[in-house]
Amino acid sequence: MISTLVTLCRHIRVASLKLLTAGALIVLTGCSANPIYTTTGVVLSNFAESETTPYVLETSDPRLACALGESLDSLIYSFSRVMDAPDDTGSLLMLLAGNCSQYKAWEAELAYVRADYQGNIEAAKDAREEAKRMNALTARRRYASFRRAMAAYEFDPSAEPVECPFLFSDQDELIFLLGLMTGMQAIVNDANSGGMGGVPKNIAPQTERVAACLDNEKWAGMPNAIRSLVWLLLPDTRPEGVSDPWQVLEGSTELGVEKGLRIPHAIQTIAAETFGRRDKLEEAIASFAESSATIEVWDDYRLLDEIATDMVHFSSDKYWSANYGYRTPQSFFGKMSPEGESENVETMSLDGLL
Repeated sequence: MISTLVTLCRHIRVASLKLLTAGALIVLTGCSANPIYTTTGVVLSNFAESETTPYVLETSDPRLACALGESLDSLIYSFSRVMDAPDDTGSLLMLLAGNCSQYKAWEAELAYVRADYQGNIEAAKDAREEAKRMNALTARRRYASFRRAMAAYEFDPSAEPVECPFLFSDQDELIFLLGLMTGMQAIVNDANSGGMGGVPKNIAPQTERVAACLDNEKWAGMPNAIRSLVWLLLPDTRPEGVSDPWQVLEGSTELGVEKGLRIPHAIQTIAAETFGRRDKLEEAIASFAESSATIEVWDDYRLLDEIATDMVHFSSDKYWSANYGYRTPQSFFGKMSPEGESENVETMSLDGLL
C-alpha cells in the first residue's frame, strides 16, 4: 500500500513537472516571438536602407536589380506586421519589381508591333492582350511604390496647402523623387493597360506640385522633367512663364547629361510617344546616343542611368519594329532609318575556327 502511494506521488510529481515545463515554454514563446521578429525586422530594414540600397544603386544590371526587388519585397515588407512599415526601402523594392513586369510588357508590346507589321492578326491580338495585362501589373506595382514613398516621409500629396516634406539625407530625397516619377509612370502604364491597373489620375497634379520641393540642379533635371510631363498631360497645371514644356524637357536632358544621370531623356521619350511627336522622339534618342560617348555617369546612381538606357532603347526598338519589322541594329542606335545599313554590317572572321 505504502509503495503504491509512493509510486503514485512520484508519477504526479513527474506529470506536474512536465505540465509546468510545457506551460513555461508556451509563455516564453508567446512573450518572445514578437520581440524577436521585431528585432529581426529592424536589423534587416536598417541593413537594407544603409547598405543594400546604396549598393544596388551603384550597380549596372537593371534586370538583376529588378529580380532583387521581386524576391525581397515580400520578405522585407512582411515585417510591417510587427513593426513600422519600412516604406522607404519598400518603395525602392517595389520600384524595382515594377521594372521586372515592365520588361515583360515591353517584350509583349514589341511582339505585337512585329506581328502587326507582318500582318499576323492572331499573334498581334495575343501579344497585345499580354502587353495590357503586364502593363496593368506594372501600374499596380508602381502605384504601390508611389504610395510607400509618400508614406515613408509622412507626406499627403493631396493636402492643401502643399508643405514640402522633411527629407533627412540625399538618399531620402532620391527615394522621394523616384516615388514621384514612379507615380507618373504608373499613370502611363495604366493608360496602356486600358485602365485595368486602377491608378487614380489625380496623382499627376499632386506630383507636379511637390516635385518643385526638390532641387532641380542637384538632381540632374529630374524634378523639372517630371513637372514638364504633367504640364503636357494637364496644360492647366502649367505655371505662368512656362510657354513650352518641351523646351523645359530639353533643358532637363542637357542638365542630366552634365550631371551624369539621363533619367530626363527617358521621360522625354515617354512624352514623345504619348503625344505622337516623332520629331521629339527622334531628338531624344539621337541626343541620348550621342551623349553615350562623352557622359561621365554619376557612379552613386549608375543603376538609374542604366534603367534610362533600357527605356530609350525600348522606344527606339518599338519605332524600328513598327517601321521595319525588327529591333534597332546596335550600330544604328540613335538613328531612325536603316539607310546604308549594308555598308556597316559587322562580320566575323571564321579563319580562326577552321
